[in-house]
Amino acid sequence: MTDAQTDQRVLGATPAAAAGPEHVTEPTAYDAILLAGFGGPEGQDDVIPFLRNVTRGRGIPEERLEEVAHHYRHFGGVSPINDQNRELKAALEAELAERGIDLPVLWGNRNWDPYLADALREADERGFTKLIAIATSAYSSYSSCRQYREDFAGALEATGLEGRIQIDKVRQFFDHPGFVEPFIEGVKNAIGELQQKLPGIDPATEVRILFSTHSIPSTDAAKSGPAERGFGEGGAYAAQHLAVAEVVSHAATGGTVGWDLVYQSRSGPPSMPWLEPDINDRIAELPSLGIKAVVIVPLGFVSDHMEVLWDLDNEAMETSDENGLVAVRVPTPGTHAAYVKGLVDLVLERRDAVPVDQRPAMTSLGPWYDVCRPGCCENVRLGFKPAAAGLAP
Repeated sequence: MTDAQTDQRVLGATPAAAAGPEHVTEPTAYDAILLAGFGGPEGQDDVIPFLRNVTRGRGIPEERLEEVAHHYRHFGGVSPINDQNRELKAALEAELAERGIDLPVLWGNRNWDPYLADALREADERGFTKLIAIATSAYSSYSSCRQYREDFAGALEATGLEGRIQIDKVRQFFDHPGFVEPFIEGVKNAIGELQQKLPGIDPATEVRILFSTHSIPSTDAAKSGPAERGFGEGGAYAAQHLAVAEVVSHAATGGTVGWDLVYQSRSGPPSMPWLEPDINDRIAELPSLGIKAVVIVPLGFVSDHMEVLWDLDNEAMETSDENGLVAVRVPTPGTHAAYVKGLVDLVLERRDAVPVDQRPAMTSLGPWYDVCRPGCCENVRLGFKPAAAGLAP
């Protein structure tokens, strides 16, 4: 930490994190875990109000919301994400109970019921004052980290619980074994499945692994992670995905099968640059390279929510079929035992202030920061808002 940063304090943090260390060195007796989700509609009447919540302040026209609403209406207006978070909450509670750890799990969403403010009110009613948050997003960017932190700060203000409840957040877990190992297992299984479907196929020359993640505006990507790390145009967001993809590829195939990092779910205007290539564009190019089959890996996602079901299981599969490719989609971590165990390990890492050299990380980029660094993951269009679990701005 520089001299200028030593005077800064972290909004709403516990004493161990208040001065903004990169990694905490003092244990903290947390009262509960705050599972922070994105949220999703649970009926046809919820779809447009939910999408307005998600896009508030971005000037998205109603006709564009209706286009996206079609994806949800295809599934009866119900996003699977809330049920997936209910299942994850139950799995975390079971893992905690099995280990004899007395930490209740509270659940709150950014964009739909139950909201983060509801979870904080419940915490206050139950006398909890120190919360450790798990955001259901593994990587560094505005939408996958800082926006959660801003919403923590906003919920504290909206409930009037600033000064009464403190919120820390586990580090971004993109390279934690609990998150990465389910993908390694999935790629191994997918290669085996393709070999059964296409006897005699040569994975080294006729299979391509497509690691897919949510596209974001290029300006946001460039600002992801601390500027002093010098990640380049794609920022920490692209660098983290590339590093994890390399680990998964090597562990699952010995590095013998070619792979690409691709992007999906772009939602911005054509005039705004977003990260590329789009997964469907890349799929269309593969037959000319002699590729006969693809393994689609939803590397940027923790569960099989709408972007996975629609953009991968629907659109990417259709594109593969149209181009004569056999495609297999790898599962997300969901409630995989390794993932659930890893999330609990991340909580204990903060509770016990595990030394940084004893924290697991499967890439050279980690273990990531306990307290986000100043200016990390700026939204260039909206500017900085107050955010918990990180140094200002």
